[in-house]
Amino acid sequence: MTIASGVVVFVLCWWICFFAVLPIGVRGQFEDSAHTPGTEEGAPVKPMIWKKALWASIGAAVLTVIAAVVVPLLLAE
Repeated sequence: MTIASGVVVFVLCWWICFFAVLPIGVRGQFEDSAHTPGTEEGAPVKPMIWKKALWASIGAAVLTVIAAVVVPLLLAE
């Protein structure tokens, strides 16, 4: 796997992991009775974006390493 293909695989894996972890632990304003005027009731109270971006980065790194090991083995036939 070249550097360019590794970066592409990492970016794709990062977005997939990010969208997978995005809804975890989110509580809407209507659930906490903390509705801010002018906002949607379903808007998250505390979205924890940086924490989720960190978990997405860890997941993407693991998946990229797995892809870097498995793909050459499959192409070696």
